[in-house]
Amino acid sequence: MPDARTLFVPEGLEGERVDAALARLFGVSRTRAAELARAGDVQLNSRQAGKSDRVSAGDLLEVALPSPQEVPTATVVAEPVPGMTIIHDDDDIVVVDKPVGVAAHPSVGWTGPTVVGGLAAAGYRIATSGASERQGIVSRLDVGTSGLMVVAKSEYAYSVLKQAFRSRSVDKTYHALVQGLPDPVVGTIDAPIGRHPGYDYKFAVMEKGKPSVTHYEVIEAFRAASLLDIHLETGRTHQIRVHFSALHHPCAGDLTYGADPTLAARLGLERQWLHAVGLGFEHPGSGDYVSFQSQYPSDLQRALDLL
Repeated sequence: MPDARTLFVPEGLEGERVDAALARLFGVSRTRAAELARAGDVQLNSRQAGKSDRVSAGDLLEVALPSPQEVPTATVVAEPVPGMTIIHDDDDIVVVDKPVGVAAHPSVGWTGPTVVGGLAAAGYRIATSGASERQGIVSRLDVGTSGLMVVAKSEYAYSVLKQAFRSRSVDKTYHALVQGLPDPVVGTIDAPIGRHPGYDYKFAVMEKGKPSVTHYEVIEAFRAASLLDIHLETGRTHQIRVHFSALHHPCAGDLTYGADPTLAARLGLERQWLHAVGLGFEHPGSGDYVSFQSQYPSDLQRALDLL
């Protein structure tokens, strides 16, 4: 039987979308919260609420939560991940080079390989902190983005690295091939990002989004595209893809965010040209600064060669 909950929206959720508020209040995923709203199981001030409606402090929120056995769960499957390589391994951390097509951790609806599952299959024991399906994960890469990820093996490392990412003290470097030539060739994009109002799977620059800052510099300009060196100050979902799409310079191959399909086909790209090439941070065990680098995978290198 559904579990009916009624409460007043706290001040800290002022202005949040209904699905975001439900996720924070009841620990369900944003996707599940949106499904509840679509099913008519959410009421705001005694009226049926849509997933994108905004809540205000003091609003009366009523929701019929499914019983635990009705909630789909994601579980870790120990499965080898072809192409995933271990860049560094010690008692506290493991740094992996994630191939395209691999998720950081399991999630409802995803049936493909994961970094967590690949590490489990290889016999790595990682931190138990975090939700059961994402234990040890302190930051993520999109399924369609390749490159470096660090995973915590000890509980102490998990705590330290989580705080390091939260405080923006981790150096995250990406290379992206974007359409056209950004002007200026060295710059900073400071534009808030939020969930796209029309598509659950997309994000967009929007006034009420979360602060998002991207620093970039053009490495090389080609006739149809430019190779950029990018440093993230914040780490929002799809941040690089959204920011450069908003500037009308989407990542080559990124059809979700407006890339030219003709250019993508010419370059043989079946995903966005985006790679996490560098990662640097204070090691949670020694306190020393460590850094790691990753080479371009073959599909991205081939696209560059064609240009």
